[in-house]
Amino acid sequence: MSNVADKKLERPRKGRLVAGVAAGIGEYFEVDATIVRLVFAFAACIGGIGVLMYLAGWLLIPEEGETGSIVERLASKIGS
Repeated sequence: MSNVADKKLERPRKGRLVAGVAAGIGEYFEVDATIVRLVFAFAACIGGIGVLMYLAGWLLIPEEGETGSIVERLASKIGS
């Protein structure tokens, strides 16, 4: 088990199928990304909330090596 202080939720460049949201969540919580993908798929079938959750993850979870998420970068451009 890794040190909690070393953990960072981010979308990895490797192991992604679409935007890396499930791979990043899987790494962070130390579960297989396939399980996370199945949860997203199940939630997508139940009212479509899985699609919204995935989009929110894509916008809010920073990509590996980036300092901020897509939303944070857009907000800083608008604010400057």
